[in-house]
Amino acid sequence: MRILVDADACPVKDEVYRVAWRTVVPVTLVSNAPFRVPDHPLIERVVVSDGFDAADDWIAERADAASIVVTADILLADRCLKAGATVLAPTGKPFTTASIGGAVATRAIMADLRAGLGEGIGGPKPFAKEDRSRFLSALDAAIVRLKRV
Repeated sequence: MRILVDADACPVKDEVYRVAWRTVVPVTLVSNAPFRVPDHPLIERVVVSDGFDAADDWIAERADAASIVVTADILLADRCLKAGATVLAPTGKPFTTASIGGAVATRAIMADLRAGLGEGIGGPKPFAKEDRSRFLSALDAAIVRLKRV
């Protein structure tokens, strides 16, 4: 088992570290730019090229049934679900095979609206304290579930 993190804009990296250390699950943080990570044998940082979707491609190629992927990217979530991975948004919302189709469709509609209306249409709501708590619970539950398999 391992946790793969789409790390460039991930607001829950510290939470991932804490859960990983407590549950002894390795973590790989993938980004286009270097950033500091704790010096710990369970934590690995991978810096990919700044090419379009380079981090997504790296994660999707390695995601499998023993992986928990942390991402807010709906298209990456879809690719990882197809590979059998468990996928969580930083808000703690799980992406599932039942919900991903609707999420992809909503993403496309919102992109079209933004293109037509400009910046007047908002994006996701700001990350909140409750999101962090929900994420910790969801990550714990996912690890427990995968350890049973």
